[in-house]
Amino acid sequence: MASGGGIQIPSRLPLLLTHEGVLLPGSTVRFSVDSPRNMHLVSQRLLKGTSLKSTIIGVIPNTRDPEHDTDELPTLHKIGTAGIAVQVVGSNWPKPHYTLLITGLCRFRVSGLLKERPFVLAEVEQLDKLEQYTTSAAEVTAEDGELGELSQKFYQAAVQLLGMLDMSVPVVAKFRRLLDSLPRETLPDVVASMIRTSNKEKLQVLDAVSLEERFKKALSMLTRQIEGLKLLQKTRKMSPDNEKRVLSVRKGGVFPGRQFNLDEEDEGEDGDDTAALERKVHGANMPEAAFRVCLKELKRLKKMPQSMPEYALTRNYLDLMVELPWSKSTKDCLDIHAARTLLDNDHYAMDKLKRRVLEYLAVRQLKTSLKGPILCFVGPPGVGKTSVGRSIARTLGREFHRIAVGGVCDQSDIRGHRRTYVGSMPGRIINGLKTVGVNNPVFLLDEVDKLGKSLQGDPAAALLEVLDPEQNHSFTDHYLNVAFDLSQVLFIATANTTATIPPALLDRMEVLQVPGYTQEEKVEIAHRHLIPNQLEQHGLTPQQLHIPQETTQDIISRYTREAGVRSLERKIGAICRAVAVKVAEGHRIPKMEPLTPEKSSQQGDIQASPPEMPIVIDQVALKDILGPPVFEMEVSERLTLPGVAIGLAWTPLGGEIMFVEASRTEGEGQLTLTGQLGDVMKESAHLAISWLRANAKTYQLTNMVGGPNPSEGTDIHLHFPAGAVTKDGPSAGVTIVTCLASLFSGRLVRSDVAMTGEITLRGLVLPVGGIKDKVLAAHRAGVKRVILPKRNEKDLEELPANVRANLDFVAASNLDEVLNASFDGGFPGTTSTLAHPQLSSKL
Repeated sequence: MASGGGIQIPSRLPLLLTHEGVLLPGSTVRFSVDSPRNMHLVSQRLLKGTSLKSTIIGVIPNTRDPEHDTDELPTLHKIGTAGIAVQVVGSNWPKPHYTLLITGLCRFRVSGLLKERPFVLAEVEQLDKLEQYTTSAAEVTAEDGELGELSQKFYQAAVQLLGMLDMSVPVVAKFRRLLDSLPRETLPDVVASMIRTSNKEKLQVLDAVSLEERFKKALSMLTRQIEGLKLLQKTRKMSPDNEKRVLSVRKGGVFPGRQFNLDEEDEGEDGDDTAALERKVHGANMPEAAFRVCLKELKRLKKMPQSMPEYALTRNYLDLMVELPWSKSTKDCLDIHAARTLLDNDHYAMDKLKRRVLEYLAVRQLKTSLKGPILCFVGPPGVGKTSVGRSIARTLGREFHRIAVGGVCDQSDIRGHRRTYVGSMPGRIINGLKTVGVNNPVFLLDEVDKLGKSLQGDPAAALLEVLDPEQNHSFTDHYLNVAFDLSQVLFIATANTTATIPPALLDRMEVLQVPGYTQEEKVEIAHRHLIPNQLEQHGLTPQQLHIPQETTQDIISRYTREAGVRSLERKIGAICRAVAVKVAEGHRIPKMEPLTPEKSSQQGDIQASPPEMPIVIDQVALKDILGPPVFEMEVSERLTLPGVAIGLAWTPLGGEIMFVEASRTEGEGQLTLTGQLGDVMKESAHLAISWLRANAKTYQLTNMVGGPNPSEGTDIHLHFPAGAVTKDGPSAGVTIVTCLASLFSGRLVRSDVAMTGEITLRGLVLPVGGIKDKVLAAHRAGVKRVILPKRNEKDLEELPANVRANLDFVAASNLDEVLNASFDGGFPGTTSTLAHPQLSSKL
């Protein structure tokens, strides 16, 4: 391979026939090999060879290898490139083939074919000197005449092209070093393999054996590339800072590295994107602080190669900044009459919520720059807290966005992640603003009482800044790291109870109680909203199904007992499905088959006639569809023995009635309490026993043998049914006293009386909470008289007028009045004791 005339390639070379690309000296190209002759060349020469000489092969361009060994060999291209196979990779999918990585060495001319099978072997004549790739540029003497001028002109054009590129790209910097180190004779081949050229143009460079002709052909391609970049820069009116562009790099390399491609189209797309992003930043109308941050990030982005991981992070950050509604807002609809009509059409009852929205509209008419209120709707499930929030947004003409915060236990969900973390993103507040596209939407924070807490922080504490009118005008998300104004956002939070909301968060919200519905309100809601909605969902019409009001009342009282209307809607849906089956069977088309008279008569008996329209749901049909009534028990049936009384309890799901049962047996005076009672309720039971023992003579209470001490020689057992449910609170005090008084006196408590109130050791009745929900529960259960503390009379004003009219309220300030109202004909000793002066609380 070496001789006195310089480095020589072998005179006989196996030939690789290819039509996909052109290998030029000094470049490295991958070739896929799957034809028979080429496969034999790889397997028998490259893979079995043990010397360096065996890795040198000739690459013939513009020649397709035949599909079969028996086919005639096509005319070979006369000029080829000798190269070293530096890598061979084999694969069997989708068919057997090899992938070769070949580095070009020099040109050769095919002198003659020695054999055609199993692979092509030819006699070749070397055309280039290999020394030019191993000699530095300083050792090469300068050419004279026209060739010297061409090489100098070509070098200057290459330097000009490099001046238009970004030197921070590693491949461009490497090409700069090669330009200074490689001899001038190698430049046409290296540059032609690097810039964007077609295979036909590369073939022309390969065929140019004369160095002068090679310079001319490569120079025209290089000039065209430069003019294209100049035109691109001119059309975009680029500033001096933006003249150097980041170019896309494709797989390949520059000798002795890898081949790459200067793709002006990709560069243009990147330039367009950055320029468009800069226009968006200037047009976003953001505050000065945010604008300065965006300009700083944009300046960094222009100097940053696309291959850097931080490029995508910075680009995503700027995209979010320009998409946020810094100054975009919707105009409020301030027509109070139209708003009242829309709210009444969407929701029945809920007068307090509607009045609050109308008050906000009225103030907005008088003062335009009003901060958005922060409301909290508290009530049992199914009463319409979420849907009324959506209705408020439609009434105001604002965008609506719901954020479910139930179960959230990471503060980053509210405030976002810092951009230093992998996969960082903004919080739900900023994401919601980006989604709606305006800065004054209605945000519904659903289930705010079910926020969690974990090692990742407390989201309830993160909400303090969001829901504070004095702070949220400069809310700072960790991802944005700049202040955003939330003061125009109308925040509505929903909760089932305020007990689990942190006091600091609760203090920042205006709490509006949303109680359960009365039976009359449920009937109206069912016929105004639920039934038409279910008919539409099941493809029925009012001409096909009719549910009378009496049937609706039966569903409410006997099949559902809840504060909201979700179970009621499900029951109506069950009725609609049953009717849909009947309607579908009536519309069934019989199959057209020849029938004998016998078959015809049998089919006529089996096939049901279409039902008459509309189908009316009465009590019989209701029982067939929904089954036996779930709540068939009457209250009076439980009060058949002494020692039973009805109390009223409050739960997050609404008010409930609660039976208290007591029994006594001979024993040692022990008190047994069952029913999963809390400490406060146990203390109420001990208070009741102590008060009754102290007043046993006054009320003529005796033990089992008639003694004056009710608990002497007697074991007392108090039980609160629904033992699986935990119970606690002070409001069962008066119920326990009445139950034990009934047990010790042997008298029955009135079956239509329910009561609530806290007691003291002196016999006073103290006020309790949840009066409205408790009274509605008593009304649903058919109770006629409700005993409640005197100081809770003010809470009765919130009750609907029809409920107040149907119930008899007894406001008691002490236990004498409670016992007198709980028994028919009063209670012994109450009338006489009322004549004596009573101790009054001075607290």
